[in-house]
Amino acid sequence: MSDENLQPVFQIQRVYLKDMSLEQPNSPAIFLEQEAPAIEVALDVGAAPLADGIFEATVTITVTAKVGEKVAFLVEGKQAGIFEARNIPADQLDPLLGIGCPNIIYPYLRANIADVITRAGFPPVHLAEINFEVFYQQRLQAIADAAAAAPAADATTH
Repeated sequence: MSDENLQPVFQIQRVYLKDMSLEQPNSPAIFLEQEAPAIEVALDVGAAPLADGIFEATVTITVTAKVGEKVAFLVEGKQAGIFEARNIPADQLDPLLGIGCPNIIYPYLRANIADVITRAGFPPVHLAEINFEVFYQQRLQAIADAAAAAPAADATTH
């Protein structure tokens, strides 16, 4: 059989919590603060091949809550999934791993982070929905901008 006769395959093999950490450097005193904490959220996604047609995709979220200059808590979670992606055209594989897989993984991570924050004694933080297509396009643009800036930087150093 030739590759042209093979149907595309995309399946979730497993979704799992790869890493979760919680830091509360100013507890218990931080619980006495009356001011609501300021919340900062950082996001990253990644994907790597594990075997032929098998990929691990990850979504990492870091939530930092500060009251003034004091850190109330810092939570970092990494949710991962193992996906089978076979006979997918090369130009569609990267968007599948960078958009489709994070869309599947993110709800699990969102729930895990809310749970850890609540168990730490703080009011839950409900992370907003994320448009991974926009995030993917922004990452591509940042890579293109960096690549365009690199030759100019090289020219000025020589």
